[in-house]
Amino acid sequence: MFDSVVHILSHVEARELFPGIVGPGAAMRHVFTQIIKVAPTDSTVLITGESGTGKELIANGIYEHSRRQGQPFVAINCVAIPEGLLESELFGHEKGAFTGATAQKKGKFELADGGTVFLDEIGDMPPATQAKLLRVLQEKKFERVGGGQTIHVDVRFIAATNKNLPEMVKTGAFREDLFYRLNVLSIHLPSLRERIEDIPFLVEHFLKQSGKELKISPRAMQVMIGYDWPGNVRELQNVIERAAIFAEGTIEEMHLPPELTGFANSQNISPRGDQPLDQRLSEIEKGMIVEAIRRAGGVQARAANLLGINQRSLWHRVKKYNIDVTTLKNTKET
Repeated sequence: MFDSVVHILSHVEARELFPGIVGPGAAMRHVFTQIIKVAPTDSTVLITGESGTGKELIANGIYEHSRRQGQPFVAINCVAIPEGLLESELFGHEKGAFTGATAQKKGKFELADGGTVFLDEIGDMPPATQAKLLRVLQEKKFERVGGGQTIHVDVRFIAATNKNLPEMVKTGAFREDLFYRLNVLSIHLPSLRERIEDIPFLVEHFLKQSGKELKISPRAMQVMIGYDWPGNVRELQNVIERAAIFAEGTIEEMHLPPELTGFANSQNISPRGDQPLDQRLSEIEKGMIVEAIRRAGGVQARAANLLGINQRSLWHRVKKYNIDVTTLKNTKET
């Protein structure tokens, strides 16, 4: 949808516009550019991506750059609410609508009037609720459970899913008309393994959150860059939190969980079905160079010493991997 976008946000623009999201690499800056394009509209946005990639952060980013910023932002996790209670949560209910409904309750849609509703894990919404949601999207009106009064709302909808909705439409698990109504504008969030250049920056961010003065060894960083991260950024955050508890001064490979070290030692050095060995090794090499330059505060002579290579060799690799050294300056560890 956004292939025609010519201007991709620069590193400085991305940092200024999205200070709460760590993503200096090209993949995330492309996502930020898409946010800037869709945010000013009132169109529905569908955010797709694997679990743990940060879809709620992107939804917040859309809201914060929209005309509705300052109005309610109501987030609803469709899988966290029991099926029998979901409609009551969304639409509200009247007193006596069901056992336990001792008073009238306004639903999330009503509370979000004038603002934005974020429907997370939309692929897990029950079919009966899907039909009622479609009406709200189309007509911006509904009735509370057990009520007959039509309630009109002015809300902007953002939805997110880690599931393949087109495939679910084919199998009948998700309504086709609802899918097309949700998929007006779409943003796909890349997996962590598709943005490995961001890993050192994410690690640094989570280390700061740990509250401890910690560094990370080159070998431990190499392991993390070489890992596939099925749980994405959320998994990386958990790994750093765990390592920070056990480490003193420097996080070493031994502080990382077995699934990382075992995977890196036994599988990362062998070809995989979906990625040639040379490509995988190139990713690891690029990550090590990025980390060395970062640790050197952007001084390439010092980074070359850390890597044990000469400056000319480092310069060729920087050109080969199109590494933007300017973004790594002034980040030298103290």
